[in-house]
Amino acid sequence: MDMTLSREFWHSQLEGYNLTRQLSLPADRQRSSINQQRSGLASSAQITFDDEICRSFLTYASTHHFTLFQLGLSIFYVFLFKLTHGEIDLCISSIYANRYRSELVNLIGMFVSTLPYRVELEPYWPFHEVVKYVQEKCLSILKHSHYPLQHILADLYLTQSNVSFLETMFDFITVSKDVEYLCLNDTDLEQVLLEQSAEVSKFDFSLTFQYNSLPDNRRLSCSFVCSHDLFEKSTISEIGHRFEYMFEQLFQTQSSNVPTMNMSSSINNVCVILPEEAEEMELVVFYRLENIVNEGMIVYSLSYCFIKVVVS
Repeated sequence: MDMTLSREFWHSQLEGYNLTRQLSLPADRQRSSINQQRSGLASSAQITFDDEICRSFLTYASTHHFTLFQLGLSIFYVFLFKLTHGEIDLCISSIYANRYRSELVNLIGMFVSTLPYRVELEPYWPFHEVVKYVQEKCLSILKHSHYPLQHILADLYLTQSNVSFLETMFDFITVSKDVEYLCLNDTDLEQVLLEQSAEVSKFDFSLTFQYNSLPDNRRLSCSFVCSHDLFEKSTISEIGHRFEYMFEQLFQTQSSNVPTMNMSSSINNVCVILPEEAEEMELVVFYRLENIVNEGMIVYSLSYCFIKVVVS
C-alpha cells in the first residue's frame, strides 16, 4: 500500500505544533523530568446525565448529522479551551477501530490504533462552528487512519516517551443491542459493565463517554480518569463538576435553572465557574483607590474567566 499521501497528511496535521509541550491543565503536581515512573493510581470522577439532557444531546447530533463521537470530542475541546486559560492549539489522542477495509469489520481481533487529533480553534467561533470543524477534522483523519502511530512519530523524529498528546485521551463508547450477547464455539459471552473495578490510570488526563442505547437502560454518562501522580481526587471531582455544568449549559432546556447557551454564541461565553462560586464573587466588595479616578482593577477568578470593574 502506498503511504505517501498519508505521510504527507499527518505531517501537515502536526506541522508547527510543539509535540513535547504539556497542556496547561490545573494539576496539583508536575511530573518529574528525572523520574518518569508512574504509580498507576487514578483520580476519577463519574457523571451520569439525566434523561432530558441525554435526549437533547442525541437530538442535536441527529438533527445536524454529527456522530456522537464528533459531538463529544467537540465538547471536550471546548472544555480544554476553558480549562487551559484559552489555549486554542490543542492536540490530544483518541482510539480508532482501524477497520478501514470491509473484510476487517467482522473479524475478531485487536485492530485499534491511537491517533493524534489536533485542532486550532478561534475563541469567537460559536459552538456549532466548532462541531462542524471537528467533524471535518475527523473525516479527514478517517481517510488516513491506517497510517501507524509509530510511523507518524518516526517521521517527526519523535518517540512515544516524549510526546505530550498521548497523555490526553478521549473516547466515546456506544453500547448497542447487537453486542449484548455473543456466542463463540458454543460458549455464551455476556456483556459486563465497563466500570473499573480498580482505579488504574493509563494517561495523565482522559475523558470517556459511554452511551447505552439499550431500550431498557438508555443513558449517557462520562468519566474522567486521571493520574493521581498529577491530580488529587478533589481536583478531578471539581473538574467533573465544571464539565457537567458546561454540558448542561449546552444541552439543558429552558425549564432548567441552569442558564442555557445559544449555540450561535462564542465559545468564549461558555462558563465553567460553578453557581456557588459566582454567588461568592457577587459578595466581593470593591473599593476605589484615591489615586485612581475612573477605573478599577482586573480581577482574575478561579483561572477560568475575568471581569473588569469600571468605577464611574
